[in-house]
Formats: sequence, structure tokens, C-alpha cells
Amino acid sequence: MAFVQFSKVSLSFGDRDILKDVSLRLAGGSRSCLTGANGSGKSTLMKIIAGKMNCDSGERAVQKDTRVSYLPQSGIVHHGRTLRDETETAFSFVHVLLEKLEKIGELLEKEKSSTTSTQALIEEHHSLQERIEESGYYRREGEIASVLSGLGFSEKDIDRDTGEFSGGWQMRIALAKVLLEKPDILLLDEPTNYLDIEARNWLEEWLKKFSGGYLLVSHDRYFLDVSVNEVYELFGGNLKRYAGNYSAYEKTRKTELATLVKRYDEQQEEIVKNEALIRRFRYKASKAAFAQELIKRLEKMERIEIPESFKKINISFPPPPHSPNIALTLEGIGKSYGKKCVLSALDLCLDAKERLVVAGPNGAGKSTLLRIISGADSDYEGSVKMGTGIKAGYFSQDAAEALNSQKTILEFMEEDSPTALIPKLRDMLGAFLFRGDDVYKSVSVLSGGEKSRLALLKMFLKPMNLLILDEPTNHLDLYSKDILLDALKKFSGTIIFVSHDRMFMEELSTKTLELTPGDDLSPATAKLFYGDYAYYLSREQGREEFNHTPKYAPRQAVLMNEATRRGAQQKLTRQTVREDFSPSSAPDTENTEDQKQHLSMSSEERRRADKQRQAVVRRMERKEAEILNVLEELENKKAALETELARPDVYSSGEKAREVKQKLDECVNELEIKTKEWEAIVEEMGASS
Repeated sequence: MAFVQFSKVSLSFGDRDILKDVSLRLAGGSRSCLTGANGSGKSTLMKIIAGKMNCDSGERAVQKDTRVSYLPQSGIVHHGRTLRDETETAFSFVHVLLEKLEKIGELLEKEKSSTTSTQALIEEHHSLQERIEESGYYRREGEIASVLSGLGFSEKDIDRDTGEFSGGWQMRIALAKVLLEKPDILLLDEPTNYLDIEARNWLEEWLKKFSGGYLLVSHDRYFLDVSVNEVYELFGGNLKRYAGNYSAYEKTRKTELATLVKRYDEQQEEIVKNEALIRRFRYKASKAAFAQELIKRLEKMERIEIPESFKKINISFPPPPHSPNIALTLEGIGKSYGKKCVLSALDLCLDAKERLVVAGPNGAGKSTLLRIISGADSDYEGSVKMGTGIKAGYFSQDAAEALNSQKTILEFMEEDSPTALIPKLRDMLGAFLFRGDDVYKSVSVLSGGEKSRLALLKMFLKPMNLLILDEPTNHLDLYSKDILLDALKKFSGTIIFVSHDRMFMEELSTKTLELTPGDDLSPATAKLFYGDYAYYLSREQGREEFNHTPKYAPRQAVLMNEATRRGAQQKLTRQTVREDFSPSSAPDTENTEDQKQHLSMSSEERRRADKQRQAVVRRMERKEAEILNVLEELENKKAALETELARPDVYSSGEKAREVKQKLDECVNELEIKTKEWEAIVEEMGASS
């Protein structure tokens, strides 16, 4: 089996130990990720594993013929070839195998009798043929097309010069090449940084089918949870392995941290006590020796450190102004770029305190819609009406371009900060990865990613009751994402956001707006789902099994299989944001009487009718949620009774067994009654949608 193994690897930069006697083994089938605080040495270790960097000491063992492919975080630029030709270079290693195959074929032709050497040549020839076949070389056109499509490239891109693509797409090209190489060991350093949600989903599925081993570094928790079964944490130069996915690692690590924090607190008390004694006796001749002994003790003490990702920093925003019941109303919003229509006749009424995630494929108009709502784009059809007293803040993907101040980061933040927040600025900056002396850097020298983080944090200093956020988690690590998510959950205003981080979307959203771009045959459409992003996915993908319970959405997805078994499966699509029954976009089937009546209404009448229908749907959803809460309690009760009935002290006693069995039967009967009630409300909701 192909493998890469390291033993006792050490590396130092000056007086800083990056790696201290690190050992690691990656083999075919490894599903691993590498985690650690920013600057802990993750990328350095990846480069050493890939053979791109040497270590100071240690052993590196690689199984013969093991191929290792490495994707760095950034910095790869392609030019001079078309996209097709560039991606085909991923198969260049096969050319070496083909040459060897040809030479062995020639040797076999010269062999006149069957000998031991002939048999060895035949076996090697067969082995080479298998490796070439497994590489996909003979199917490379189809494989290239599949990978490029999965990563978001269109058919029109295939013959474009690679030099025409932007930085993010350059990294997608690099990712496509390492995937097409199908190495034995795959090393991916932040592969999701430049991928949208569709491309991330595709990569997750690709990794599930990948037969080799891989090591990932990523700031996308959901991506890690579904892709890995072991986690390596790099902290203080030491590497430790944890079994399970990333969430399991965090759970285990928090348990360990409780002990670590206790030891840390005890050590800090000892340090404070010894330093006080040193100050007291240092300059007394009779106690000088004692003071020197304490100094030596402190110098030799191995200081306990707490990982940055587990230090809890709570940040809060200024209290938002009072919000009206309706925060935002969109009427007939339309937007086109030339002949391409991205938004068409979009209507939306958003209540205060909602968290709306805007979803859809690339080119669907998500960022365009946010620019229109924020006022950054005034060239559109329709109207945007903010509720009375709404104060909006807008963060865009290009916010970094506006930051050119010569002030230090701290000065830049202090100039617009409310007085009450000034003492907390250092903690807030630390949460957004500006730590220690970083706060004294000039804003003008920051990278694009650093400026983007600073612009996001600066926006939060102003009192607002509507946040419009376009990719707020870009350039943030998991630790910073958690802090931002926690602060946004506590925010009492309204949020409209776009993100490619699936867990962030699921955790924050309460409603989902799906945008679908138009084409030559149909206009762009928009559809509102009364549930979080996970609920939206369950409805769109039609999964048979779905264990997520939305925070605010109807929870019928949880019991959908039960309804199917009972013959009560319903199509539970939600209300379209704007229903367009014009001849160009209507289905081929004949309009129903309701549709004809809808067409005869004025736009204002249609909006009132839609609002009334939405109100009816909401009432039914609340009723359904109440039933589902009861069902959940009954299911838990049933499970507890079944567990109790399985206990030896119960089933061995006839009286106890009968008593528990009676309770269990009553619980099952209640479940059947409530399930029928649920099926009825589901059917009614399906008819109302």
C-alpha cells in the first residue's frame, strides 16, 4: 500500500520551534485534516510532507512509486495554454509510464524463450498497464470535462487562455489539476477558499469516491465534518491525533481543555505569587539568594498555553435602533447585464429580526441583489422600500478596496468607535486575527484579506438594525467564524446575507431565498423558503432521510419517512416570492381557474392576496410545529420505555414488564393519533402552497 511516513521531524525558524519531534503517517484510504491556530505551522508541515521544504531533523519514508500531489493556499498562476491543454498536463506522469511500457514491450519481442526474466517483464508490463488504466488517461477528455464542470467552469471556458482567469479561478485550475492527477496521497491546503457552495458540494462527493489518502487544511467546518475521520492538531510545535471528524475533535478537545485551563490558572497564580515575592525580597541582602532561586524557578518553568481557538472572546455590537415590524419591501425588482437577465420581477417582504440567506448558483444575482438593497447599485427596475427607522450596514466582497488609510489599525478603529466599545477594541481585533503588535500596523500595508476583515469589523461598530453581508466569512478562520456567528446570533436586528460556508448558513439563517438565473427560454425566478438553509436543501434535494431540525422552519422533514410509509407523502414546496403566469413563463399545461383569477388581479391585489396566503401558511406552520414538538416528546418517551423494557430486572419480572408494556402501548397509540393530525396539516399545507 502506498504511504508517506514521518518520524521525529523537527524544524525551527530562529528561536521559534515550528515542529518538535512530529510523527505522521498517511496511507491510501487516509481521511485526515490538519488543524491549529494561524501561524502554528500547518502550511509548513504540508510543504514538508509534499517534499517542497526540508526539515532540520527527522526521517521521511515514502513507499516506492507513491505519488504525492500538493495544492498550496495561493500563488499559482497559469498562462500560455488553453484551459483544456493546461488541465491535460495533469496526465504528464502517464507519459513516463507509457515510455516504460513501450520499452518493456520491445524487450519482450526480443525474448525468444520463456525465462524467469521474461516472466518478470510480463508482470511489470501488466502492472504498468493497470496503473495507466487507473489513471484515467484513456478517458481523460471525459474526466477533464467532469472535473472542470464540477468546479464551476463552463463549456465556453474550455478553450480560453488560462491567463484570462482571475486569481480565484487560477486556484480552481490548480485544484482541477491535482484532482485529475489522482495521486496516492493528496495534500490540499485551504481548497475551499475560492469555491462557491456548489463547487464545495461537488468536491465533497469527489473526495468520498477518491481511493487514495488525503490530508486537508480548511476553515470550513461542515466540509471537514463530511470529509475526514481523523484530525491532527498542531499546537506549540507538537502534533496530536484525534479519531473522528472535526466536530468530534472539538468535543474531545474541550474536555481536555477543562483540565488544561485548571492547570493554567494554578500556574498563573503561582507565577503571580513568585513575582510578588521577587519584587519584595530582590533588593534585601538577607533574601537575595531566595529571590534569585525564585527567578531561576520561573525561568525554567514550562509555561502552559491555551490554544487561541479555545479562548472564548465575546464581542457585541452597539444596540440597534428600534425596528419597525417590516424591515424591507422589494417590489418588481429586475436587473439585466446586457441580454442576460439575473433578476426578474422579484417581490419580497422581510419582517424585522429575520435572518435571510440568499442562495443560488454562480451568476444567479445574489451579490447583485445585495448591492441593490444596500443602495450601491441604482440601475435596476422596481423599488426598494426600507421600513421607517431602518439603518443599514453593507459589507461587500470588494470592501477592502476602500481602505487606504495611513493610520494604524487601532487608530483607524478608534476614530469611529463608540466610547463604550473602545476598551473592547483590542479583543475585537484579536477575534478578527489582528493580535499583539499587529494592531500598530498601518492600514495601507495590509493585504486584501486583512483589509476585508478590518472593513467587516469597522462596519459592526456603527448602530444598525439591518445588516447586508456579502461573504462575511471569507478570510476568517474557524475560530473567528465562531465568534462572528455568535455575535450575529445575538444581534437583535435583521440580517440578509450571502455565504459559501454551509455550516454558517445553516446556523444563522431563518429563511432562504433561492435565486435561479434566466436563459433564452425562461426568465430569472426567485423562491422563498420559510426555513433555514438546511431545510431549503431538504426540500430541493428531496432526500429520503434528513435528520436536521430547522430552528424556525416547519420540521416536517424529520418525519417525512414516516409519512411516506403511511401513504401521506406530500410535495411541500413553499410560496414563490413572485409567481409569473405570463404566457412566456407559464407551464405548457392549461391555466387553472385560480391562475386565471390571479392573472386578472392588479399587482397591488396580487400582493395582498400573496400576503394573505403567506399568513395562512405561517399559521399552519405554527400549528404543525406544535404537533411535531409533541411527536418528538412521544418518540423520546417511547425510546425510553423500550430501553426500560429491555433491562433484565424488568423483563425478568412479569409485573414490571406488564406495567412498562402498558405504558409503551399507550405511548404508541398517542403517536399514531398525533401522526394522523400531522399528516392532515401537511396535506392542508400542500394544498395551500
